Amino acid sequence: MIFLSSGRWPLLLNTILRDFTVGALGDLLEISQASSQCVSPAALATFTFVLPFPSALLFLCIVVSDNALNSMIFLSSGRWPLLLNTILRDFTVGALGDLLEISQASSQCVSPAALATFTFVLPFLTTHQVCNSFSFFYLHIIDKLIQLTSEAESALILIRHGESLWNEKNLFTGCCDVPLTNRGVEEAIEAGQRISYIPIDMIFTSALIRAQMTAMLAMTQHSQKKVPIIIHDESEQATTWTQVYSEKTTKQSIPVITAWQLNERMYGELQGLNKQETAERYGKEKVHEWRRSFDIPPPKGESLEMCFQRAVPYFKDFIEPQLKSGKHVMVAAHGNSLRSIIMYLDGLTSQEVTSLEISTGIPLLYIYKEGKFNSRGSPVGPTEAGVYAYTQSLAVYRQQLDDMSSCY
Repeated sequence: MIFLSSGRWPLLLNTILRDFTVGALGDLLEISQASSQCVSPAALATFTFVLPFPSALLFLCIVVSDNALNSMIFLSSGRWPLLLNTILRDFTVGALGDLLEISQASSQCVSPAALATFTFVLPFLTTHQVCNSFSFFYLHIIDKLIQLTSEAESALILIRHGESLWNEKNLFTGCCDVPLTNRGVEEAIEAGQRISYIPIDMIFTSALIRAQMTAMLAMTQHSQKKVPIIIHDESEQATTWTQVYSEKTTKQSIPVITAWQLNERMYGELQGLNKQETAERYGKEKVHEWRRSFDIPPPKGESLEMCFQRAVPYFKDFIEPQLKSGKHVMVAAHGNSLRSIIMYLDGLTSQEVTSLEISTGIPLLYIYKEGKFNSRGSPVGPTEAGVYAYTQSLAVYRQQLDDMSSCY
């Protein structure tokens, strides 16, 4: 009883369960290697048959400890559901990780039927509804199963930076590096609130401060509470000096990739000029042509077509592969670089894209699935149920967050 109340038994029991699982999976791995095939549903079914017994042992320990005064104090303290949830979650997620390694070793995927067999034991782990943490545990595992069994399905969030100081002064900004106004800061925070319940694994921004500020401020509102960290790989020294040596800290972080290819159009000799004064000097029609035509650049500047030729190849080479792998991505950039990307995503013509308006600080959501990008408009906020009904994985993710917040 003293041992059970000491707080050491959860760690030891978790070790026992994991060792048992890894041993059993090791045997399955030998079977799969001997047959040069993926683990069969039958083999996996044999493994999953015994899973309720370790979990039953766990609950038996709770029942036994319930007879001890010290353990009763511990059980009534409210801390044990969190510990129990951690044990079960680590145990099962570890098992799933090992299943994935088996599938990779055999150069095949664990079949949906096999994974379905694996889920058969999950109700045994959740029959004792002592806390909503069990629901969170169950949903977490279902989310893992969805990732393993379904086609890649990921969220792409596009955000144009909030109002900059030169936007406020009605100046052509282009590639000049100008920060946000107070209003721009508020727009970035509001954008973060709108997407606070949409998962984000990676962030891409331009090399300009107004886009980076927007991304960072938006993430302060996110329910994941992960810290965005800008990746510095411009030199070997920069990479070494900014390396994170804590695995725990890395897991609590979101990498931020900056790329000049996502910068705003370079407006050439118009940069820094007042838009109204420029229209009076060159004529409204000429300035409108520079700003809204697809292939006519301003003096010594870029056209939208030229912006497209750098932004879209970068998107295809670096951002789209992340989405294909199942990662959820946010891109914080500028009016014309985002126009170029949306032209690619929506298949717009050169005439259609010139009339496309993108508001500052308003996120746009796309769902990538089966090689296609589906536009879902702009999320209104974290309470908008419709956003999370677009895909099964987003719905599960939202439910996880709700259960986690209501449990404790």
